[in-house]
Amino acid sequence: MESDHLVSLHLDGRGVQSIMLRAAPDMLALGYTRTMMGFLLLQPAPRHICMIGLGGGSMVKYCCRYLPDASITVVEINPQVIALRDRFCIPPDDERLSVVCADAAQYLSITTQTYDALLLDGFNADGAPPELSDAAFYKACHSRMNDGGVMAANLLREDPRLGGSLAGIRGTFGSSVALASAEDSTENIIAFAWKNGAPLPSLEALMTQVDQHARQHGVDLVEAAIRIEIGATCDWTRQGATNSV
Repeated sequence: MESDHLVSLHLDGRGVQSIMLRAAPDMLALGYTRTMMGFLLLQPAPRHICMIGLGGGSMVKYCCRYLPDASITVVEINPQVIALRDRFCIPPDDERLSVVCADAAQYLSITTQTYDALLLDGFNADGAPPELSDAAFYKACHSRMNDGGVMAANLLREDPRLGGSLAGIRGTFGSSVALASAEDSTENIIAFAWKNGAPLPSLEALMTQVDQHARQHGVDLVEAAIRIEIGATCDWTRQGATNSV
């Protein structure tokens, strides 16, 4: 859908997947994307980022602008979504950016590339596909992450697969997991997981990273830091997670 001020992507009539402001096409208009950028608090200098799900390309455009030293691979299964990239001002492929039309679960199982950050936001009209929600997928994610790599996954509270997703993440990453309610959304939960086995940094340490990014970024990471810290104290088993989470 388009208006004088914005362009939005809908996979069906039930919800908005992405919004682009015409006046600021690389701005993160949806709160959950701003929370997902909190991965920078755990991995402040990613050299290679893999994104699962293109959508309207909000995070792609943001990372292209604000992380100039990072190369970005985007895996999107739907060619119709990729065909809309010009409408959403997604830059063309070049030496830094590559958009691949592929099934993400299959792609991660066969690629030899490793990543400093994995940003998971893959949905279809029915929600999160089962192949992107099981333990095997999160193990594939873990295997494709460099030491010190971080994963940020967008999850939905009402998704019947939420419990399995959280159990799969916890089973793969152990205690190196943090969950945060998304900014400006009651429906989204962002799961952060990292490969170095360390516990969640203190709020003070997260704020140190916020300060280091403040002049460089267009999004205020203070909100993400606070949400991650608050999420560490929540009983997420009430959000559909199994007792093992």
